[in-house]
Parts: sequence; C-alpha cells; structure tokens
Amino acid sequence: MNKFLKGAMVLGLSAAMVGCSSNATSNDSDSKGKSLSGTITAAGSSALKPLVDVAAEQFSNENLDVSITVDAGGSGEGLKQVADKTVTLGNSDVAAEEKLDKDQAKNLVDHQVCVVTMAPIVNKDVGVKDLTKQQLIDIFTGKTTNWKDVGGPDEDIVLVTRPTSSGTRATFQKYALDGNEEASNASMETDDSGVLLQNVTDTKGAIGYVTLSYLVDNDDVDTIAIDGVEPTLENTYSGDYKVWTFEHMYTNGEPDKATKAFLDYIMGEKFGKKMESLGYGVSSKMEKTDH
Repeated sequence: MNKFLKGAMVLGLSAAMVGCSSNATSNDSDSKGKSLSGTITAAGSSALKPLVDVAAEQFSNENLDVSITVDAGGSGEGLKQVADKTVTLGNSDVAAEEKLDKDQAKNLVDHQVCVVTMAPIVNKDVGVKDLTKQQLIDIFTGKTTNWKDVGGPDEDIVLVTRPTSSGTRATFQKYALDGNEEASNASMETDDSGVLLQNVTDTKGAIGYVTLSYLVDNDDVDTIAIDGVEPTLENTYSGDYKVWTFEHMYTNGEPDKATKAFLDYIMGEKFGKKMESLGYGVSSKMEKTDH
C-alpha cells in the first residue's frame, strides 16, 4: 500500500464530507436537471483532469442531454483558451493573473474547487525516500547530478519535467524549490502528468513530480518526503506539507445554466464524497490556508 493511501485511510474516506470548496453548497436539483442540455468543453490543468473526468462522467449519466469534453494541455493553455472563448472552462493550478495579462484575465470568473498536493516521485531503482528541501533544489536546478550524493546509488539523475505553461510546475517551483528555476530537460519534458508518471516509471534514475491523484492505486514509483514530511492529504490538511495549491475552474463571464449545474455538482456534497478517494483535498478541511 503506498503512502498516499495510508494517509487517506487515516482521514476516513467513508465519512460524509462537505464539498471541495468551503463556500460551495449542494445543488442537486440543478445537477439532476431533467430538462438540462448543452455542451461543455474544458481544458487546462492535467493535475485537475482526473477529477473533472470522473465528475463529467457521473454528471452526464444524470444529464443525458449535456455533452462534456475534457482535455489537458497545462494551466496556461486552459486559461488562454477560456479567455479566447474556445472552451467553456479553463482549469488551472494557479490564479489567472499569474498566466494572463490584465485585459485577458479581467473577464474570467474564478470557481475554486479543491486542493491538490504535488509529490516528488522517483523510479523504484533509486531507493531514496527522503530529501531535504535543499537537496531537492540542488537536484532540480542541476547542481546535484548523481544519486550517490544524496544517499542513493552511483547513478545519473534524470529530470523528467513539465513545460513553463504548466501550473503544476509553477506550484512545485514556488513551494518545493523556493522559486528556483528548474534545469531544462527538453528530451524528457511533457505537458501531461500521466505521461510524466510513465516516464519516471520506465526510466532508471528518473525524478519528477505529480499530484496525489495520479498516485492512487499506483505503486510503480516511490514518493519522496521533504524534510521528513510525507506528501499525504493528512499532512497537507495539517499544514505540515507545503507543496499544494487550490484548483480553479474559470469561466469567461458568468457560466450558462448547464455549466453552472456542472460546477455546482463538482462542489456539492454528493460528489464531494469521492474527492479524497481520488486524491484531492477538500478546501474546508485545510487547517491553514497559507504556506
């Protein structure tokens, strides 16, 4: 059993919980929407995609006349597309103002849906389970290039990275690397967290980072504790683990009826019961909302 699942069990997944957003309320009458119809397109954060995929499937099963398409591409791309009105929802790990200029961001409406935790991950052959923050910084900035220098085998460190448009990268850089810029590894760069996870799984000496949602029921990689603190929901809620962010779903102006019903469904009590089992944190459970 991986460390995330141990943490999730401590939280009690079977307990009824409130929706992901502390300000959100259930709106089951809208979500059932017998006469509801429309087309919803979402793009952006690959960290948020697994949650939106499951929500879209369940919502569509209850609202047969609503079509929902979900793509990734990174937070920056999602924000750009919703600002250009080429998608209905722009999913992002960061605030729109961090990726767009003021004119692009001013018309966007933020719907804060949940918390995601980012975990450093390594290939199983590395054998390292804990790094200090400075060791992590030295690895990702290219200062440390061999695992033997941090207690691992005599083996080259292979960085598996995300592009600069990635909100996951921005969050990891800000909170895990104290703002230090990652070294570039163009040959192992991907705009999809699932591909990054597979690359780390398949590449000896590899290190990267993904959200906990990609580690549910996955023992193919090892997670890395930072200064002795493991990346779990429990440690995120308590404020002990610092590499997390709120997730956003932006609309261009106020959402139409179908989109509002979908957002209400994601942030409502009914779907909220699934969030932790999918690796996402409930905003109202955060004991501290700063880092």
